[in-house]
Amino acid sequence: MYTFDSRVRYSEVGVDGNLTIESLIDYFQDCSTFNSEDIGLGVDYLNEVHMVWMLSSWQICVNRYPHLCERIVIGTAPYEFKGFVGYRNFEMKTKEGEVLAYANSIWSLMDIQKMIPAKPNERILTGYVLEEKYPMEYAPRKIAMPDGGKDMEPYTVKQHHLDTNNHVNNGEYVRMAMDCIPKNFCIKQLRVEYKSQAKLGDMVCPIVAESEDCKMYTVSLNKEDGKPYSIVEMTGGVI
Repeated sequence: MYTFDSRVRYSEVGVDGNLTIESLIDYFQDCSTFNSEDIGLGVDYLNEVHMVWMLSSWQICVNRYPHLCERIVIGTAPYEFKGFVGYRNFEMKTKEGEVLAYANSIWSLMDIQKMIPAKPNERILTGYVLEEKYPMEYAPRKIAMPDGGKDMEPYTVKQHHLDTNNHVNNGEYVRMAMDCIPKNFCIKQLRVEYKSQAKLGDMVCPIVAESEDCKMYTVSLNKEDGKPYSIVEMTGGVI
Protein backbone atom coordinates (compact mmCIF):
# COMPACT_ATOMS: atom_id res chain seq x y z
CA MET A 1 0.00 0.00 0.00
CA TYR A 2 1.26 3.46 -0.92
CA THR A 3 1.42 5.67 2.20
CA PHE A 4 2.41 9.11 3.40
CA ASP A 5 2.72 10.51 6.92
CA SER A 6 0.99 13.61 8.20
CA ARG A 7 -0.18 15.42 11.32
CA VAL A 8 -3.68 16.79 11.89
CA ARG A 9 -3.55 20.54 11.32
CA TYR A 10 -5.63 23.25 13.00
CA SER A 11 -7.10 24.12 9.60
CA GLU A 12 -8.44 20.54 9.28
CA VAL A 13 -10.42 20.24 12.53
CA GLY A 14 -13.93 21.20 13.58
CA VAL A 15 -15.18 22.85 16.75
CA ASP A 16 -14.53 19.61 18.69
CA GLY A 17 -10.85 19.66 17.75
CA ASN A 18 -11.15 16.51 15.63
CA LEU A 19 -10.47 16.02 11.93
CA THR A 20 -13.58 16.81 9.85
CA ILE A 21 -15.04 14.35 7.35
CA GLU A 22 -14.30 16.85 4.58
CA SER A 23 -10.62 16.94 5.55
CA LEU A 24 -10.57 13.14 5.72
CA ILE A 25 -11.78 13.05 2.11
CA ASP A 26 -9.08 15.56 1.16
CA TYR A 27 -6.44 13.30 2.72
CA PHE A 28 -7.66 10.29 0.77
CA GLN A 29 -7.84 12.23 -2.51
CA ASP A 30 -4.38 13.69 -1.95
CA CYS A 31 -3.00 10.22 -1.23
CA SER A 32 -4.24 8.86 -4.56
CA THR A 33 -2.84 11.94 -6.31
CA PHE A 34 0.57 11.46 -4.66
CA ASN A 35 0.52 7.78 -5.66
CA SER A 36 -0.18 8.62 -9.31
CA GLU A 37 2.34 11.46 -9.44
CA ASP A 38 5.11 9.35 -7.91
CA ILE A 39 4.76 6.65 -10.58
CA GLY A 40 4.59 9.12 -13.46
CA LEU A 41 0.85 8.77 -14.07
CA GLY A 42 -0.30 12.05 -12.57
CA VAL A 43 -2.00 15.14 -13.91
CA ASP A 44 0.67 16.08 -16.48
CA TYR A 45 0.73 12.59 -17.99
CA LEU A 46 -3.06 12.37 -18.16
CA ASN A 47 -3.16 15.76 -19.89
CA GLU A 48 -0.66 14.46 -22.47
CA VAL A 49 -2.89 11.49 -23.32
CA HIS A 50 -6.10 13.55 -23.01
CA MET A 51 -7.52 11.47 -20.18
CA VAL A 52 -8.87 12.09 -16.70
CA TRP A 53 -9.96 9.86 -13.83
CA MET A 54 -13.42 10.88 -12.64
CA LEU A 55 -14.69 9.70 -9.27
CA SER A 56 -17.93 7.71 -9.46
CA SER A 57 -18.49 6.83 -5.81
CA TRP A 58 -17.16 6.87 -2.26
CA GLN A 59 -17.83 4.59 0.67
CA ILE A 60 -15.95 5.84 3.73
CA CYS A 61 -16.20 4.18 7.16
CA VAL A 62 -14.92 5.97 10.26
CA ASN A 63 -13.90 4.25 13.50
CA ARG A 64 -12.56 7.43 15.10
CA TYR A 65 -11.68 10.95 13.97
CA PRO A 66 -8.09 11.85 14.91
CA HIS A 67 -7.51 14.86 17.14
CA LEU A 68 -5.58 18.07 16.51
CA CYS A 69 -1.84 17.43 16.12
CA GLU A 70 -2.26 13.64 16.14
CA ARG A 71 0.20 11.92 13.83
CA ILE A 72 -1.43 9.85 11.11
CA VAL A 73 -0.54 7.59 8.17
CA ILE A 74 -2.68 7.70 5.04
CA GLY A 75 -2.57 4.83 2.56
CA THR A 76 -4.12 3.75 -0.72
CA ALA A 77 -4.03 0.79 -3.08
CA PRO A 78 -5.79 0.10 -6.40
CA TYR A 79 -7.22 -3.41 -6.50
CA GLU A 80 -8.93 -3.87 -9.88
CA PHE A 81 -9.35 -2.54 -13.41
CA LYS A 82 -12.50 -3.50 -15.28
CA GLY A 83 -12.92 -1.91 -18.70
CA PHE A 84 -12.71 1.85 -18.18
CA VAL A 85 -13.39 1.53 -14.42
CA GLY A 86 -10.77 1.49 -11.68
CA TYR A 87 -11.25 0.47 -8.03
CA ARG A 88 -9.18 1.83 -5.15
CA ASN A 89 -9.12 1.34 -1.36
CA PHE A 90 -7.93 3.78 1.29
CA GLU A 91 -6.95 3.61 4.94
CA MET A 92 -6.01 6.08 7.67
CA LYS A 93 -4.11 4.85 10.72
CA THR A 94 -2.35 6.27 13.74
CA LYS A 95 1.43 5.93 13.91
CA GLU A 96 0.80 3.07 16.35
CA GLY A 97 -1.35 1.19 13.83
CA GLU A 98 -4.89 1.94 15.04
CA VAL A 99 -7.25 2.00 12.04
CA LEU A 100 -9.08 5.32 12.11
CA ALA A 101 -10.92 5.12 8.79
CA TYR A 102 -11.05 3.07 5.60
CA ALA A 103 -12.75 3.44 2.25
CA ASN A 104 -13.65 2.09 -1.14
CA SER A 105 -13.79 4.24 -4.26
CA ILE A 106 -14.77 3.68 -7.89
CA TRP A 107 -13.29 5.76 -10.73
CA SER A 108 -14.03 6.09 -14.44
CA LEU A 109 -11.34 6.92 -17.00
CA MET A 110 -12.55 9.45 -19.55
CA ASP A 111 -11.23 10.71 -22.89
CA ILE A 112 -11.52 14.48 -22.37
CA GLN A 113 -11.39 15.26 -26.10
CA LYS A 114 -14.25 12.98 -27.05
CA MET A 115 -15.89 12.98 -23.57
CA ILE A 116 -16.38 9.23 -23.70
CA PRO A 117 -15.10 6.42 -21.44
CA ALA A 118 -11.58 5.22 -22.25
CA LYS A 119 -9.84 1.97 -21.35
CA PRO A 120 -6.51 2.32 -19.52
CA ASN A 121 -3.50 2.02 -21.82
CA GLU A 122 -0.64 -0.39 -21.19
CA ARG A 123 1.42 2.19 -19.29
CA ILE A 124 -1.44 2.79 -16.84
CA LEU A 125 -2.17 -0.93 -16.44
CA THR A 126 1.45 -1.79 -15.70
CA GLY A 127 2.20 1.36 -13.69
CA TYR A 128 -0.21 0.61 -10.86
CA VAL A 129 0.50 -2.37 -8.62
CA LEU A 130 -2.81 -4.02 -7.78
CA GLU A 131 -3.24 -5.30 -4.22
CA GLU A 132 -5.74 -7.45 -2.37
CA LYS A 133 -9.20 -5.98 -1.86
CA TYR A 134 -9.52 -4.35 1.58
CA PRO A 135 -11.48 -6.47 4.13
CA MET A 136 -14.61 -4.38 4.63
CA GLU A 137 -18.35 -4.67 4.05
CA TYR A 138 -18.88 -3.20 0.58
CA ALA A 139 -22.03 -1.16 -0.05
CA PRO A 140 -23.67 -0.79 -3.49
CA ARG A 141 -22.41 2.04 -5.69
CA LYS A 142 -25.88 3.45 -6.33
CA ILE A 143 -27.75 5.36 -3.62
CA ALA A 144 -31.55 5.55 -3.51
CA MET A 145 -32.99 8.96 -2.66
CA PRO A 146 -35.94 8.56 -0.25
CA ASP A 147 -39.25 10.22 -1.02
CA GLY A 148 -40.47 13.29 0.81
CA GLY A 149 -37.23 15.25 0.98
CA LYS A 150 -37.06 18.90 2.04
CA ASP A 151 -35.81 21.63 -0.31
CA MET A 152 -32.82 23.56 1.03
CA GLU A 153 -31.21 26.85 -0.01
CA PRO A 154 -29.52 26.53 -3.43
CA TYR A 155 -25.84 27.19 -4.12
CA THR A 156 -24.24 28.99 -7.03
CA VAL A 157 -20.97 27.30 -8.04
CA LYS A 158 -18.06 29.65 -7.36
CA GLN A 159 -14.44 29.56 -8.45
CA HIS A 160 -13.28 28.11 -5.11
CA HIS A 161 -15.50 25.03 -5.63
CA LEU A 162 -13.56 23.97 -8.77
CA ASP A 163 -10.61 21.65 -9.28
CA THR A 164 -8.05 21.39 -12.10
CA ASN A 165 -10.71 19.93 -14.41
CA ASN A 166 -12.85 23.09 -13.96
CA HIS A 167 -15.59 20.97 -12.33
CA VAL A 168 -16.81 21.10 -8.75
CA ASN A 169 -14.30 19.14 -6.66
CA ASN A 170 -15.54 15.83 -5.25
CA GLY A 171 -15.15 16.99 -1.66
CA GLU A 172 -17.12 20.17 -2.27
CA TYR A 173 -20.30 18.16 -2.85
CA VAL A 174 -19.86 16.67 0.62
CA ARG A 175 -19.36 20.13 2.11
CA MET A 176 -22.63 21.24 0.49
CA ALA A 177 -24.44 18.18 1.85
CA MET A 178 -23.01 18.76 5.33
CA ASP A 179 -24.65 22.19 5.37
CA CYS A 180 -28.04 20.45 5.16
CA ILE A 181 -27.76 18.32 8.32
CA PRO A 182 -27.44 19.10 12.05
CA LYS A 183 -24.01 20.40 13.03
CA ASN A 184 -23.74 17.87 15.89
CA PHE A 185 -24.34 14.85 13.64
CA CYS A 186 -21.29 12.56 13.71
CA ILE A 187 -20.81 10.62 10.47
CA LYS A 188 -19.68 7.01 10.86
CA GLN A 189 -20.26 6.01 7.23
CA LEU A 190 -20.34 8.29 4.20
CA ARG A 191 -21.48 7.16 0.77
CA VAL A 192 -21.41 9.42 -2.28
CA GLU A 193 -22.63 8.70 -5.80
CA TYR A 194 -21.44 11.14 -8.47
CA LYS A 195 -23.72 11.41 -11.50
CA SER A 196 -22.71 14.56 -13.43
CA GLN A 197 -20.35 17.49 -13.13
CA ALA A 198 -21.33 20.98 -11.97
CA LYS A 199 -19.37 23.89 -13.46
CA LEU A 200 -18.80 27.55 -12.69
CA GLY A 201 -22.08 29.47 -12.43
CA ASP A 202 -24.31 26.38 -12.21
CA MET A 203 -27.03 26.25 -9.56
CA VAL A 204 -26.97 23.34 -7.10
CA CYS A 205 -30.35 22.71 -5.46
CA PRO A 206 -30.14 20.42 -2.39
CA ILE A 207 -32.96 18.19 -1.16
CA VAL A 208 -32.48 16.46 2.21
CA ALA A 209 -34.30 13.39 3.58
CA GLU A 210 -34.02 12.19 7.18
CA SER A 211 -34.60 8.60 8.35
CA GLU A 212 -37.23 7.95 11.02
CA ASP A 213 -34.59 7.06 13.62
CA CYS A 214 -32.56 10.20 12.74
CA LYS A 215 -29.47 8.06 12.10
CA MET A 216 -29.27 8.67 8.36
CA TYR A 217 -29.48 11.72 6.15
CA THR A 218 -29.58 11.53 2.37
CA VAL A 219 -28.94 14.68 0.36
CA SER A 220 -29.52 14.95 -3.38
CA LEU A 221 -27.57 17.86 -4.88
CA ASN A 222 -29.63 18.59 -7.94
CA LYS A 223 -29.54 20.62 -11.11
CA GLU A 224 -32.28 23.19 -11.62
CA ASP A 225 -34.19 20.58 -13.64
CA GLY A 226 -34.22 18.20 -10.66
CA LYS A 227 -31.63 15.74 -11.96
CA PRO A 228 -28.82 15.07 -9.46
CA TYR A 229 -25.20 16.07 -9.75
CA SER A 230 -24.50 13.92 -6.71
CA ILE A 231 -26.27 11.99 -3.94
CA VAL A 232 -24.70 11.93 -0.48
CA GLU A 233 -25.74 9.46 2.25
CA MET A 234 -24.52 10.05 5.82
CA THR A 235 -25.03 7.46 8.57
CA GLY A 236 -24.20 8.06 12.22
CA GLY A 237 -25.80 9.89 15.13
CA VAL A 238 -26.08 13.09 17.10
CA ILE A 239 -23.35 13.70 19.65
